[in-house]
Amino acid sequence: MRQYLVTAIVALVAGFAGAALWSFSGLGDANTREYLVANPEILPEMAEAYQAAQMEERLGSIQSQVTTAFPGAVLGNPDGSKTLVKFTDYACGYCRASTEDIDRLVAQDPDLKVVVREYPIFPGSDQAARMALAAARQGKYPAFYHAMFEAGSTDEASILAAAQKAGLDMDQANAFASSEEAARELAQNIGFARELGFSGTPSWVVNGQLIEGAVGYEQLKSAIDAPQAG
Repeated sequence: MRQYLVTAIVALVAGFAGAALWSFSGLGDANTREYLVANPEILPEMAEAYQAAQMEERLGSIQSQVTTAFPGAVLGNPDGSKTLVKFTDYACGYCRASTEDIDRLVAQDPDLKVVVREYPIFPGSDQAARMALAAARQGKYPAFYHAMFEAGSTDEASILAAAQKAGLDMDQANAFASSEEAARELAQNIGFARELGFSGTPSWVVNGQLIEGAVGYEQLKSAIDAPQAG
């Protein structure tokens, strides 16, 4: 196992990490493997550095766009200085399970802003995502978001019930849900997810970190409180 890890790290060193390692150690390529075998304690650090560099590269110039919410599509404090981005789908059971963790984080930290990016990747969830954007436009996003997940379905009746529970003006909501603006927002979110390498929901962006899956309250809180990656 260690031999495999050494081989992998040697390959990484030949890439982004090589120059840094050389500058401190004075080693040449021929001695790299020998040095790493003799100093295995640096391997986890190098792996972490590589992962951080990958995340920084993937976020790149789109980080400010990803962390800027569609108007109204925010949970918690819209002006909070701490930002957690959630890519979500109303047909995703793991997304539904994570709502409790998000509510807990928001309740405990009045400075937390949760930017929700509608990312409908499951069959039949597109219309729910469109209606969520319509709710955001009417300043009723949190109510619709929670009602939609409580419904446990993305069928037409559930979407209508969630919209009514949130108190939406249905004429305005239906018009916006079918608009080009709503379509562009969803297409943009799908593009962001692809650039970030996300393959499913929920997925998260926080403090320069990219996280996939329903990782739970503790990991999300730790990521929110961590220093900015990179």
